[in-house]
Amino acid sequence: MSENQLSHYEVDFKAIVKQIQQVKRNVYQFANQSLIDLYWNIGKIISQQVASSKWGKSIVSELAKFIVKQDPEIKGFSDKNLWRMKQFYETYHDNPKLSSLVREIPWTHNTIIFSRCKSAEEQEFYLQLMIKDKYSSRELERQIDASLFERTITGKQQISAVLRELHPKIESNFKDNYVLEFLGLPIQHSEDNLKKSLVQNMKNFILELGKDFVFIGEEYRVQVGNSDFFIDLLFFHRELSALVAFELKVGKFKPEHLGQLNFYLEALDRDVKKPHEKPSIGVLLCSDKDDEVVEYALSRHLSPTLISQYTLLLPDKKLLQAKLQEINAMLEVVE
Repeated sequence: MSENQLSHYEVDFKAIVKQIQQVKRNVYQFANQSLIDLYWNIGKIISQQVASSKWGKSIVSELAKFIVKQDPEIKGFSDKNLWRMKQFYETYHDNPKLSSLVREIPWTHNTIIFSRCKSAEEQEFYLQLMIKDKYSSRELERQIDASLFERTITGKQQISAVLRELHPKIESNFKDNYVLEFLGLPIQHSEDNLKKSLVQNMKNFILELGKDFVFIGEEYRVQVGNSDFFIDLLFFHRELSALVAFELKVGKFKPEHLGQLNFYLEALDRDVKKPHEKPSIGVLLCSDKDDEVVEYALSRHLSPTLISQYTLLLPDKKLLQAKLQEINAMLEVVE
């Protein structure tokens, strides 16, 4: 069959492939839910038997041996895993909302979340994150290590009014503070070193940014008149359907930085943005910022921009948790 004949049937072929892929996803999802249901039911039995003092620790060990003896091909039912099933059930059995969410993600990811996240709010945060972004277990571990939950709750994201109007979902797609510990840079570094390291570690950088970011290029050239200008890093955001220009600054944020970024956004919207895309977004990523200065700088700014800070070290989780407790305590007083 010639290439021309094949192209004639390509639409039908693609439709069939799409159906196959959808069924494969459905089968995987059904298998995963069945497995989670099994672990839930086993955990429930163990929990109830232990609570009633009918079973002790030794009985659970005997159960593990019995399962292997009955069917040597059955894997994953060691006494350690059986105790995890008990913990899994006890963590979520009083929370219908979370007990529904856990059935949508793999067992390995579930064990990470219920063993490392102590509050129902934190558990829900990472469960929803997994459902949305489909992180690998290593990526999920990294997000917890980087205190994504605490940073999201305690962060004071400052965004221009224009940006909020153009992109109502902006806050759920950008962070106030980005953790870049994977760069391995010294505290004293140049903007050029920062840019090169980010490009070399783009996979980890996009993990920190969010999976809807698509990298377009570094030193992206825009021509205005007879002059060339270069944007540090240019991305496209799939959900927001907009170009995102990152301008890197080593040092403290200064209001005059916004003028350069605003110029880049104007050039992108006039000469690069496609007709169906939304207005471009600018992110000024600096190593330090004064929140009050940022607020003043953005209060009358007419460009869709936001200012974020980066750090080269993993945050102190205990300090963030303490800050979170203070915020919750203040909310309780207000209520």
